[in-house]
Amino acid sequence: MAVYNSGIAPGLELLNDNIAGVYSIQPDRVSRSSIKRGLRNADGTGVLIGMTDIGSVQGYTVIDSEKVPMEGRLYYRGISSSDIAEANLAQNTFGFEEVIYLLLMGKLPNAEEFTRFKDIITEARKLPTGFNEDVIFKAPSGNIMNQLSRSILGLYAYDPCPDDTSPENMLRQSVEIVARIPSIVANCYAVMRHYIMNKSLYIHNARDELSQAENFLRMARPDKSYTEEEAHLLDMMLMLHAEHGGGNNSTFTCRAVSSTGTDTYSAIAAAVGSLKGPLHGGANAKVMEMFGHIKAEVSDYHDDEEIEAYLKRLLDGEVGDLSGKLYGLGHAVYTLSDPRAVMIRKYARSLADEKGRLRELELMENVERIGGRLLMERKGMATPVCANVDMYSGFVYSMLGIPTELYTPLFAIARSAGWCAHRMEEVLSTPRIMRPAYKAVHRGESYIPMAERK
Repeated sequence: MAVYNSGIAPGLELLNDNIAGVYSIQPDRVSRSSIKRGLRNADGTGVLIGMTDIGSVQGYTVIDSEKVPMEGRLYYRGISSSDIAEANLAQNTFGFEEVIYLLLMGKLPNAEEFTRFKDIITEARKLPTGFNEDVIFKAPSGNIMNQLSRSILGLYAYDPCPDDTSPENMLRQSVEIVARIPSIVANCYAVMRHYIMNKSLYIHNARDELSQAENFLRMARPDKSYTEEEAHLLDMMLMLHAEHGGGNNSTFTCRAVSSTGTDTYSAIAAAVGSLKGPLHGGANAKVMEMFGHIKAEVSDYHDDEEIEAYLKRLLDGEVGDLSGKLYGLGHAVYTLSDPRAVMIRKYARSLADEKGRLRELELMENVERIGGRLLMERKGMATPVCANVDMYSGFVYSMLGIPTELYTPLFAIARSAGWCAHRMEEVLSTPRIMRPAYKAVHRGESYIPMAERK
């Protein structure tokens, strides 16, 4: 049993040398009880627990009770997220703010409404007086997601009416949180660089005339420099990550916490904690870690046999992080394709060519093709396995010169818009606390007086 030397409770490991056994429940007991682990049905579909008008994730149709694969689609308030991103890229405009408006307000803005909304976002970006010094600087962290969660909770203390769950107040809180998170993340990173990495401290304020994407690049970089192409590519990433239906783990977490009647800051901070996990938002960094192992061991990026041999070793848990996982492949809903991955891969190609990294992109595409087939074979699956959004998002961030520590926080910057919309929908349309059931495993046992215990 591994013991970490924290200096607290020495000898704790001696009290029970089988802690893992105490908390383990045998899989056969679960299967006999027909329990839907992971809130998944036997065919892999999610257990239906609610309704939403915010986002729709479509990866298959059901015909005669059978799943039929289809090209993936993602809708925000009924509008294709890919169409929104493509339109803004074609017009050379920044679209993340438009997506925020759509998700929070329930409709696309006209020109006058959008101008007013951007003014509100600009004003809302400003962090409360003393927030950096009192919340961010006081306890630097080696993980920005943890510090982001703590910082969001810290905003509660600066809100004159933090527990008011009226629609107007929750909307005001939502806009402020979404507007402020980029600055919080950039400042948390700056503090981490200084206090954890022993580098110079740079704190840059947001500029009123810049978009969320432009401001983040400006604030996160010591020299404040960025290109127009970089900013538009990051803006596309934010648009595509902004919402993903009510069933993804972090949004479900936000809704579950919100169902208790708690405050907005607690609900969003909980969602951040969920997104941090390597099986959720943290997967983008794990993908890049995995490809670091692949590139070190595979000499020919176009040799299918060499790639397949190494991927089999990854699946066997012999190499990489020894988890037996192929990160970036597979999704709970998407089958033939993840529309976000399709978009990101498409627009990553020109930047990869410009930066001399096309060979890496081609390796990723080959891993997607071969790895998907291997997963189907290993798991005896009839449903296709496609690349998910994490397969290419970390690669794009790396080409933008964004450090690994910021990959998942960038996901949080985008998804905060969807979280806030789902929180409001949960509070205003489903006034009932979520309370699923767990089957108790132990049967009654007699209490034994201490003197009689072995």
